[in-house]
Amino acid sequence: MGTEGFWLLVIGFSLIASEPISNSTEVFARNSTELTVDYSDIESKFSIRNPEFPDEDLCYLVPGQRDSILDCNFKNDSQTFLIIHGWSVAGLFESWVYKLVSALFEREPSANVIVVDWLDRASKHYPKSAENTGLVGADVAKFVNWLEEMDYPLEKVHLLGYSLGAHVAGVAGNLTNNKVNRITGLDPAGPSFENADHLRRLSPDDATFVDVLHTNTRGSPNLSIGIHYCILAANCYSKQKPDMDQIVKCSHERSIHLFIDSLVNRAYQSWAYRCSSRDAFNKGLCLSCRKNRCNKLGYGVNKIRSARSAKMYLKTRDMMPFKVFHYQIKLHLFSDKNMTLLEQPMKVSLFGTADERDDIAVTVPSMSTNSTISFLLTSDKDIGELLMLSLHWEKESYLYGFFSTNQFMIRKMRIKSGETQSRVMFRPKDGEFGSLVQGGDAVVFVKSSETPQSRREQRQHRLKHHGSFFKQSINEATADMSKYNQSTEIMTETTAQVNTTNAL
Repeated sequence: MGTEGFWLLVIGFSLIASEPISNSTEVFARNSTELTVDYSDIESKFSIRNPEFPDEDLCYLVPGQRDSILDCNFKNDSQTFLIIHGWSVAGLFESWVYKLVSALFEREPSANVIVVDWLDRASKHYPKSAENTGLVGADVAKFVNWLEEMDYPLEKVHLLGYSLGAHVAGVAGNLTNNKVNRITGLDPAGPSFENADHLRRLSPDDATFVDVLHTNTRGSPNLSIGIHYCILAANCYSKQKPDMDQIVKCSHERSIHLFIDSLVNRAYQSWAYRCSSRDAFNKGLCLSCRKNRCNKLGYGVNKIRSARSAKMYLKTRDMMPFKVFHYQIKLHLFSDKNMTLLEQPMKVSLFGTADERDDIAVTVPSMSTNSTISFLLTSDKDIGELLMLSLHWEKESYLYGFFSTNQFMIRKMRIKSGETQSRVMFRPKDGEFGSLVQGGDAVVFVKSSETPQSRREQRQHRLKHHGSFFKQSINEATADMSKYNQSTEIMTETTAQVNTTNAL
């Protein structure tokens, strides 16, 4: 299976900071009601695609020419998608265009799928192409207004814009006589749009519903390809070290393929989770679906009305289907000596009713004596109901174990699943404590029969009779660990004997 590791930010719009676009374009000063009915100045082309030939421009809808509606077999009772490409160095359509066309037809066979061709204006030097988004946005707005004049309902119109095309869609949505149903921004371009006026870029109010998927935002505002202050989608190539332009293109274009994935892999819909920051998400603290805190990624997103935009995070695999399953691992560490260790490498294996996933690598940011740690774990397999897991603390170097051995004791851990919202308690398979030794053997934990209700009752009982549950746990753990440490040597010898027997 593929590896995981693509951090994404969806369903939201980040406020940004960089150079605005030049004010030389006049189309933004006009109110939408002042747009002329004369369509002769439209330079963009509107190619209506055919599911049998998704990469061919076989027929063009021409604003103002009613006959083109009939000639191109435009369906007035079907949904309409307008695909808007971005900057084009070569002045040609890239392969993702026909892939997205095909995916849209696979999901909505009767749809009108239209590719907006603005290649002439998109193949200039980047600053000029960025400035041209205003002109192209006005073209698209006129086209949409013309469809509405032909009695086509705008609640069936969905604009999908990639990179500079996302801002074209935003400008168009702002200039139409009435709002289109939806605009999806696929990694909106960052350079020249950071801190730009909302009339010149994609904004949350440009359609009835606006969703944005960011996948490449690393670097300074002037250097990032996607909008700044989001999270980089990395690890696009694993077999060999790619050139930087390959990395940028792959991460930037990843947004398109994630959206395609949401169209064609309906049984493997990715979910994103609302979170305040990447660090909090890394700790697994944001896997709640209460009060609309989670949502589907891509085409099937739940259109939730909210007073403000929401920032949501998820991880993905490096290939289709991109879906992974998210888990929060939460546990308390005990030790007979005070220590704090940072950036510790772990490997976790999961065993469930449907499948298993071995040796998932994760780095725990911090491990301290008598502290609770929480971290996010993802699996590219659906393991079903989780029954057992193992935790292996790896050495930081090959020589580490010769000089010292760090050890923490774990009494129990709680696992929360983002996809099922279940919370399950796990306890060590052998004994009351699991001994997690750096460079040692993996510790196995099994599902506990303890229920949330029984845990609450136990906690209330301890608080009533013994005071703080946390302090009581530490006192009990210290006493139990003293007894446990006395038998550690015998347990280690027994394990070694078993392993030797198995090897024979």
